[in-house]
Amino acid sequence: MNHLTPQQIAELKRMLLEQKKELEDHFKFNGQENSSLGESLEVSTGELTSYDNHPADLGTETFERSRDMAINGTLHSQLDQINAALQRMKDGTYGICIASGKEIPFERLQAIPFTDHHMDYTPDREVSGSRPVEEQVMTLPPRGAGEVRQRNAGKFDDADAWEAVEDYGTSNTPAMAAKRNVKDYDDM
Repeated sequence: MNHLTPQQIAELKRMLLEQKKELEDHFKFNGQENSSLGESLEVSTGELTSYDNHPADLGTETFERSRDMAINGTLHSQLDQINAALQRMKDGTYGICIASGKEIPFERLQAIPFTDHHMDYTPDREVSGSRPVEEQVMTLPPRGAGEVRQRNAGKFDDADAWEAVEDYGTSNTPAMAAKRNVKDYDDM
């Protein structure tokens, strides 16, 4: 820790403690110290529609709850990193990259006081390398199909949407048919 002056360490410690207090206050204020959101979706929303015929009514609630859980997970992870940084300060290893042993520049520590990696050794933070499962069942367009069709391979072609849906029936009656003199449903 010899590359950081006592004033720099004091500044960084102050920043870490401020961030820690903000995160702890967030969890305390929201009553989510463990960030698990405790109760079921039905209890938290007060909706009875989870029993009813309207599952779409809870769509927004489900989205909001998932978003809140993701945010809390991220904030909980950040709190863990802050606590680990404060422990490294106590141990005398703060400001040293855990991957390379290089000194982490003060400017980087000012920007991200809980970091434990030198800029050159920061691990990749790829969101996901996996592809949607739907791609396993999608078929490619036939050879020689147009450039746009090749680019949109596997996507539903909305030009034929009505024909695809009409095969399952419509609410039209012979009296409402677009053609004249329709006598029964088979003529439609």
